[in-house]
Amino acid sequence: MAGSTHSVNNQVPPLVGYDVFSADRALTAAVERHLDPGLRDEVLGELSALGRASGSAQVQEWGAQANENPPRLRTHDRYGHRIDEVEFHPSWHRLLGKGVSAGLTAAWNRPAGHLRRAAAFLVWTQVEAGNGCPLSMTHAAVPALRTDPDLAAEWEPRLTSMVYDRGLRPARLKAGALFGMGMTEKQGGSDVRANTTSARPLAEDGTYELTGHKWFCSAPMSDGFLVLAQAPGGLTCFLVPRVLADGTRNVFLLQRLKDKLGNRSNASAEVEFDGTWARRVGEEGRGVRTIIEMVAATRLDCVLGSAGLMRQAVAQAVHHCTYREAFGGKLADKPLMRNVLADLALESEAATTLALRLAAAYDDGGEQERALLRIAVPAAKYWVTKRCPPVAVEAAECLGGNGYVEESGLPRLVRESPLNSVWEGAGNVQALDVLRALQREPGVLDAYLREVGQARGADHRLDGAIKNLLTELADLEGVEGRARRLAERLALVLQGSLLVRFAPPQVADAFCAARLGGDGGAAFGTLPHTLDLASVVERARPVT
Repeated sequence: MAGSTHSVNNQVPPLVGYDVFSADRALTAAVERHLDPGLRDEVLGELSALGRASGSAQVQEWGAQANENPPRLRTHDRYGHRIDEVEFHPSWHRLLGKGVSAGLTAAWNRPAGHLRRAAAFLVWTQVEAGNGCPLSMTHAAVPALRTDPDLAAEWEPRLTSMVYDRGLRPARLKAGALFGMGMTEKQGGSDVRANTTSARPLAEDGTYELTGHKWFCSAPMSDGFLVLAQAPGGLTCFLVPRVLADGTRNVFLLQRLKDKLGNRSNASAEVEFDGTWARRVGEEGRGVRTIIEMVAATRLDCVLGSAGLMRQAVAQAVHHCTYREAFGGKLADKPLMRNVLADLALESEAATTLALRLAAAYDDGGEQERALLRIAVPAAKYWVTKRCPPVAVEAAECLGGNGYVEESGLPRLVRESPLNSVWEGAGNVQALDVLRALQREPGVLDAYLREVGQARGADHRLDGAIKNLLTELADLEGVEGRARRLAERLALVLQGSLLVRFAPPQVADAFCAARLGGDGGAAFGTLPHTLDLASVVERARPVT
């Protein structure tokens, strides 16, 4: 009730009660483009059901509650016994259960598994990004475990299960299991070869005792963890179960939970090992090689997570400006605001289109696609995650002062926005990984050029950008200092080629003009005014 001093009007209805998937034209088009027609009805129905759940008032409330009630660490019970448990709000469990049942850990054994999971992950993380971490870790652990057929046979059915079975019990007694990861240490950070955690072989073949620490342990409530430690033969990957086969707790000493900028619903811990039982995964001394496919999968999830966050930020901004009136008309109809919204929409669609193309490459599995992934995943991870914070901040500004208020939901997106750039290897790590791929694996450049070459001749600005990129690649002097520039250009040219081939002409024209042709400024809202920006904005509008 407004009271006697004024009436409440010109307010924007909440963006709720809609299908998050079907309302995203760029996402639905990407799924249909890469999907086998025989799976169309099944997959679109599945994603639409998740989209309706994601857009519902109830599930959005779960996301808010999980974020407002972060996890709590319980190191001891009332009697002084060490228990090392993490307590979560009930809404966290509801979200995680929904994510598991939606197949977000089940990509590896389903037709078009990576494509349908990628689209679902992009949709689901728009509700609350924190629960994406355990879903991502569990999904990504599968290829690492497959280096040991016995371990894969034991654990893969649990990890790909669509049943969320919470509680710490022996994994053999559970209908589904989750995995976390512990790679980095205080002294090393991204330089995992500097790890000092030691692994001493035990009498049983393949088993070890770990002593040391992990500075970041993802999802510490999980049933198992992949960790790196120094065995006699060098840095090695290990599986650390949370509960041993006989029902006793493994030594897994939680020291504290990180107090993070965002991602507050998710627990990230510091953990110590002191005689912790572990099973070797892969060969001694080949730990990095064992986890490399896991790392690639989590990096793609960083791209998907950022694409999802950008989509939600843009959807909120366009929705607000569609309803809000100022200076005699709808905000979305004002030329300058339309320019801002269109610029944001370009960034969102380019990220979504690229992310789904990479997911489809996983499903294909051919040599050419694997080579493309080797260079495109780190380049996309570098660029898309870097673009996420400015998109979130600009989208919040579209709401004016309301976008700075917690009730709008935009501050949560802003706090979350830097995360995917930092986790799973920050910007420099990704850029250097691009260089390593180019220098050590000649086939990756050929795969990349074949991909972008499919759009050659369709837009002169794209053709010019490809030519300039080849010039950059021909000059390797001081290349490490230019690694970020190179990763950025690789990502932008790939995005441009995909949009030229698949997006509406208005979207492709605007992207090529601003991102490849130099006809755009450093801030959003600086697109050439002669473009059809109204069509770009309308394409980004969430239809409720």
